[in-house]
Amino acid sequence: MKIALIGYGKMGKAIENIAMLRGHQIVLKIDADNLEDFEKIGQAEVAIEFTRPESVVENLKKCINFGIPVVCGTTGWLSNFDEVAAFCLEKSGAFLYASNYSIGVNIFFEINRRLADMMNGYDMYNVKMAETHHTQKLDAPSGTAITLANDILKKMDRKTQWTSNTEGAAANEILITAQRIDPAPGTHVVTYESTIDTIEISHTAHSREGFATGAVLAAEWILGKEGVFSMKDMLGF
Repeated sequence: MKIALIGYGKMGKAIENIAMLRGHQIVLKIDADNLEDFEKIGQAEVAIEFTRPESVVENLKKCINFGIPVVCGTTGWLSNFDEVAAFCLEKSGAFLYASNYSIGVNIFFEINRRLADMMNGYDMYNVKMAETHHTQKLDAPSGTAITLANDILKKMDRKTQWTSNTEGAAANEILITAQRIDPAPGTHVVTYESTIDTIEISHTAHSREGFATGAVLAAEWILGKEGVFSMKDMLGF
């Protein structure tokens, strides 16, 4: 498989290593220093995009316009997601977005959804979240934390929004506490607490390898497909 990497930071380099171990070829590496090379995107069969929130929409539209399936892991831009999804469908393209490509995290997402559904009927439990990442992570709360919170909101009637307000949360809000310390690839904890007991589920990443492997697997999966997809589609949850 011929892959174009859009964004060649630490994540791009980790994806490159995994892709080559799986027998794929990196035919193009695009970052802020060679944006003109986007014109060569047709050399690739699929693109993997990990850049910055301010550039992701344009990057995705360029890939779709060139007819290149694109896997995106950039976070912090979801207010424009519907715009990109509509553009993809209009152009009969293929686009897969995930806030986190780790297979383990996506299993964690499913556990979180099922637990929230179970806890909906027990209003003596309040739910809150905490996440910790390295200091170079640009967004806070993380995209993974926001995905976890939004999935809880879909299942839990007594919660209507999430907040990262350090002074606390209202009864209808899920408080997300974000920490940035080094080294910390990523930890997410969901806590249900009552006066009687506490229930916690957590996921801790040990390296970027899990994220990179999932992104490459997603690129393999999306080849030959048309539409807008998520990791749930790929994993069959």
